[in-house]
Amino acid sequence: MGKRIKRLKHIRIHREGTDTLLYGLIFIIAIAACLWYLLDTKWPFWAFVSIFGICYAIVVNFYQCPIRYLKADDTSKIVVAPADGKIVVIEEVEENTYFHDRRIMVSIFMSLFNVHANWFPVDGSIKFVHHHNGNYHKAWLPKASEENERADTMITTDDGVDILCRQIAGAMARRIVTYAKEGEDCYIDEHLGFIKLGSRVDVFLPLGTEILVNMGQKTVGDQTIIAKLK
Repeated sequence: MGKRIKRLKHIRIHREGTDTLLYGLIFIIAIAACLWYLLDTKWPFWAFVSIFGICYAIVVNFYQCPIRYLKADDTSKIVVAPADGKIVVIEEVEENTYFHDRRIMVSIFMSLFNVHANWFPVDGSIKFVHHHNGNYHKAWLPKASEENERADTMITTDDGVDILCRQIAGAMARRIVTYAKEGEDCYIDEHLGFIKLGSRVDVFLPLGTEILVNMGQKTVGDQTIIAKLK
């Protein structure tokens, strides 16, 4: 595995949101201008600007694209949070799609107020990427992991351990973007993909993995260490 590339920590807008933010800003400016110049009273203008200004700020936060660097000397055994959000599931499950055995599943739910960029949870190489069409149940429900639209990325670590990272669409999410490509190397600090609107990311880990987070704990993508492999 090649040397991990260190990047400066800064914030930028994700390319997935460029068009949405541009057209949204044009819409707000156009309507605000009409309200200001066409109406004698100004309270509709201020009401519109206040409400849509807050909504626009939320969307800007949603489409942030943080470039983060995990401060750790050795990343060979650690698993980092692939997303900003909250831990909603830590349980032993039967994974019958790929592993056909029991795994520890750690799930992170992303609300509308979280950054929705996703990161690789481990260093390794991409074994495969599979996209599955499905339903749009609320992302925090247990059945969402199996029944919702999802994208599965299998990562093999340098020690030969397979880690499954599953991006799951939520009740409002309608687009999952995955940048991982089969056969490529991947590293912690790099973006795995992006999910639009409320959604969830599951990580399937081998039994015996030391879990370092608790239910309800907030996570920061690429910064919170959620587990340590044997």
